[in-house]
This record gives sequence, structure tokens and C-alpha cells, in this order.
Amino acid sequence: MDNTKFEYLLRLADNGLVLSQRLSEWCGKGPALEEDMALTNVALDLIGQARFWFDYAGELEGQGRDEDALAFHRDAGQFRNLLLVEQPNGTYADTLARQFYFDSWHYLLLQKLCASKDTRIAGIADKSLKEVAYHVRRSGDLVVRLGDGTAKSHQMMQDAFDTLWAYTGEMFQPDAVEAAMFEAGAGPDVAALRAPWLAHVAAVFDEATLRMPSPDAWMQKGGKEGVHSEHLGFLLAEMQFLQRAYPNAVW
Repeated sequence: MDNTKFEYLLRLADNGLVLSQRLSEWCGKGPALEEDMALTNVALDLIGQARFWFDYAGELEGQGRDEDALAFHRDAGQFRNLLLVEQPNGTYADTLARQFYFDSWHYLLLQKLCASKDTRIAGIADKSLKEVAYHVRRSGDLVVRLGDGTAKSHQMMQDAFDTLWAYTGEMFQPDAVEAAMFEAGAGPDVAALRAPWLAHVAAVFDEATLRMPSPDAWMQKGGKEGVHSEHLGFLLAEMQFLQRAYPNAVW
């Protein structure tokens, strides 16, 4: 069970780490100063959450790997994040669509993890939920503002949501790791999160005058098992450069 839990914790940590890295790419380049700062704060929240998950994962593994080792000394095939979070920033519409899809799922997941029989998982989830409650509210508000804004902002948001829709199914497709965690009472049935996620997305889309893609559309998968898009390799090459070039360097 410890190895299964380790794999599960890596997924939670890698989601936060990779998405935080993506959001940090906007620093100094946001469409407005307030939004630039808001994106950076969300990135900081996610990296903070990832550190908690990495710490616990390292302890369970028992091989002396701390958060830095797990973040900077694994190759792309060893990462377990969702394919959604590694997708490029693209336009601001693409970034917002990716964030909204993830936030809406992340909030539901953390709610369930707060009831985990593993008190360490429950505690991290409870702390993280307070931050993610803001994330999901913020991204939803922006979707409404831009979806129901100008003709151009509406079309950009619709195009972004349509493009990224294929990466959302993976969040609700349980595998052996998630099944084992659910069986042990340590994690939720991820398939059961799909209905409330769809309901939330549909409600926000309706207010934003956007069309929700078909829930029955074909979906990408593989990230949770280490099968990633080419985008992750480029992201890691930048993120891990200093540690790879100067191993164990300190400030």
C-alpha cells in the first residue's frame, strides 16, 4: 500500500508543480498588472501545496529523496501529472480555460480528500482547500467576464475550451492506483467527481454564454501513468536546468 500511496502522492504533487511552473511563465507578461499578480499568487499556492505532497511522498518512499530531489531529478516519464496541466500557456484564453477546468476538478478532489482515512492526506487537503476555493471562484468569474464580453473574447474563450476539452476526461478515469486508494478509504472514487464537475462547468458556461463540448467526446489519457505530451519535456528542461547543470548547488 505504501508504494501505491507514494504513486498517488506524486500525482497530487506533480499536478501542482507543473501547473505552477506553467503559470510562472506569465510573470511580468500578464494582460494587466492585477492579473499578473493574481496568476503569480495562484502559482505560489500550487507550489506550496506540491511541497507538502512531495514531503509526504519522500517519507513514504524512504530512499532519502526530499522535495527538491523529487522535483528536479526525475525525467518526464517519471512524472505523474495530468496531461491538462502541462499544455502550453498559448493565449490568455488558453491559460484561463486550462485553469478553470483544473480548478473545478481540484476543488472537488480536495473536498473528498479532507475525509481521507490517512490523517496526513486529510490535513494537507484541508489546508489546500482554503486556497483552491479562491482559485475556483476567481477562474470562474473571469470565464464569465470574458465569455460574456466582446465578440472577440467570447470566441477566444470558446476556442480555448473546445481545444482543451479532450484533456479533461483523464481526471475521472480511475486506474489501479486510484482504485486501491479508494478501497483503503484514503482517496475518493474519481469517477464520482465527474457529475458535479460537469454540473459546475455547465453552470459557468451558461452564465458566460459559452457552449459546453460533448461529455461523450473522445479523451486523451496517459499522464497519470507517465505517458506525456512533448510539452512536458521542454517545461522540465527549463525548470530543472540549474539542478542538472550544478547538482546539489545551494544559494
